Amino acid sequence: MRGNRRRASNGRMSAPQSVSSSLDLTGRRGVITGGGRGIGRAIALAFAERGADLLLVGRDADTLAKAAADLRRVGGTARELALDLTAPDAHHRVVEVALDGGGIDLLVNNAGNVRAGRLTAATEDDVRAMLELNLVAPVLLTQAALPALLASPNGGILLGISSGIGLLPLPFYAVYAATKTGLSGFHHALRRELTGSGVHVATLYPGATDTDMMASSQAGESLGFGRRPVEDVVADLMTGLERGEHEINTALPTRRGLQDLHRSDPLAVDAQLAPNLPEMEAAVQGHRSI
Repeated sequence: MRGNRRRASNGRMSAPQSVSSSLDLTGRRGVITGGGRGIGRAIALAFAERGADLLLVGRDADTLAKAAADLRRVGGTARELALDLTAPDAHHRVVEVALDGGGIDLLVNNAGNVRAGRLTAATEDDVRAMLELNLVAPVLLTQAALPALLASPNGGILLGISSGIGLLPLPFYAVYAATKTGLSGFHHALRRELTGSGVHVATLYPGATDTDMMASSQAGESLGFGRRPVEDVVADLMTGLERGEHEINTALPTRRGLQDLHRSDPLAVDAQLAPNLPEMEAAVQGHRSI
């Protein structure tokens, strides 16, 4: 494992990327949560094009069925499991169904939700919904799937979908930021715990992405929320995985600059964001996918 600094498209040096040996992504068998739409669906399609056999997990059966049909059209094999991942024992059910289908050498913890706005305006139900789906569910599902990932003769892949907000916590996203930085910390610790095990632990940090989840947000490029096409984000993800990267950041260069500043001088970020706080609050207060 080695640190590898790359020059970003804006000429700045990007954060060090922890890289191991390249990964073979063909013919993977496993689970993608939230696989019916958005980034999860796009990741599923990318693996299906490489011959994957996938179990798509989500709440909406119709959405999952449509996504599974798309996966089959591009050469993959797909099954669906309509399930609330926050329900008791849901993680065990997912692993049971996946193992009945042949095995798990890929787990993508993608399912998540968001409710933006001031913390004082958040309901307890909203807070618990984000904590349970964004953080508790992936931890429990990873715990349940880990024996199968460790036993895989091809080496397991554990991929967690964090957020650019996991690298740069933003105002009006306090609870969401807590869940996404929590997922990142979970992956860092688990990667170190699994050193030498053959399981590759990776985290994706997408910036604002043009998906249904972002449709209710009015924040755009002027506030640092310039959106990338989901296909471009996932293409970068797959390239990073194939290179053996552990930390894959797909944010736009403008956002990366603020991420760099947050690492070196977080109070300077406070000062930079302060003049735009009223505009930002107005733009994101309706951002909700719960």
